[in-house]
Amino acid sequence: MLLAMQRNWVFHTLLQPGDEFIASNKLYGGSINQFNHSFKNFGWNVVWADTDDLSTFENAITDKTKAIFIESLANPGGIVTDIEAIAKIAKKAGIPLIVDNTMATPYLCRSIEHGANIIVESLTKFLGGHGNSMGGIIVDGGNFDWSASGKCPMLSEPRPEYSNMVLHETFGNFAFAIACRVLGLRDLGAAISPFNAFQTLTGIETLPLRMERHCQNAQKVAEWLSGHEAIESGSLCGA
Repeated sequence: MLLAMQRNWVFHTLLQPGDEFIASNKLYGGSINQFNHSFKNFGWNVVWADTDDLSTFENAITDKTKAIFIESLANPGGIVTDIEAIAKIAKKAGIPLIVDNTMATPYLCRSIEHGANIIVESLTKFLGGHGNSMGGIIVDGGNFDWSASGKCPMLSEPRPEYSNMVLHETFGNFAFAIACRVLGLRDLGAAISPFNAFQTLTGIETLPLRMERHCQNAQKVAEWLSGHEAIESGSLCGA
């Protein structure tokens, strides 16, 4: 399943028509288009904030805000986002922080340890590593109280399609993962095929080695550029 579908599933579980979410203005172009255009068909409204000015995140929060969405390492641009600072803003507002960790991967950035509540990643890029399968993944951090703020009715209120079951009450700290499956997967489809899942899992086995080599290569390029006469300024990847 594609990363675009993962974003659909996440917000389908969190938002209702008229709700808002805040997103970093430094995102993959496909995310920007989806948020600006496709999501409006569901009545979901995006409010953009600037990772270079974290006050824009706090100032954008209203009673309609249900989540914050950022990328750990922005694509394109390679801008590193201050996850911990934005996580504090989200926690204060009682809303979950969603982090797209595709570019950094879990090898370089464990977003949940920095305060993220939900992770989305493309399986097609670094995780799979081979480009022969398309997919995406949602990770429930298990660290958000879905009933505390009353802002997540899909998880904290009775679900009529499941005999009025309250998902958070029934499934506890992995309620969001269950909700994505029984609401998003059931209603929106796009389950990954068994063979693509097998290929992706095989690719993930080599993730540590591949990311280590990527970093070593990037370091060599940065060192070479830093000594080039045409380069006025810069910083080394490992500095």
